Amino acid sequence: MKQSKTDKTRTLFLGIVITVFSFPAFSQSKPPYLLEHESDIAKNEPGTHNGGGNTTGYSFFSKAEGLKMVFRKRVLHPGSAIGYHLQKEDEVYYIVSGTGEMQMNGQSFTVKAGDAILTRPGSAHSLTQTGNNDLAVIIAYQTE
Repeated sequence: MKQSKTDKTRTLFLGIVITVFSFPAFSQSKPPYLLEHESDIAKNEPGTHNGGGNTTGYSFFSKAEGLKMVFRKRVLHPGSAIGYHLQKEDEVYYIVSGTGEMQMNGQSFTVKAGDAILTRPGSAHSLTQTGNNDLAVIIAYQTE
């Protein structure tokens, strides 16, 4: 039996609809976007990697199903730090505000608002808040 042009069009349209709504981004189990506000997820925490002092951590999208990246904001209050640790994956630090001292593989340098630092696997680093103001940093890396 031969399909009419209208039937072919309907079949094509139905195929497109099934394909689009079967695609993971449109699946019912995962919303097409998530919106989180930092005031809803803020946690007071000690400096990570035994850095010491008081920090505020914001782990954005930590409960998002299947997300293979970490996106965090950490505010290092005066006297706090992220301790020296070995890096296992590419990681980006973006300095939002304040100043700090980063130690990378035994070398120290000053960081300030607007600086972005890429740490590569096998390197070791730390970040210490300096000055009178909080040091706010965005940290992003992929997970397995």
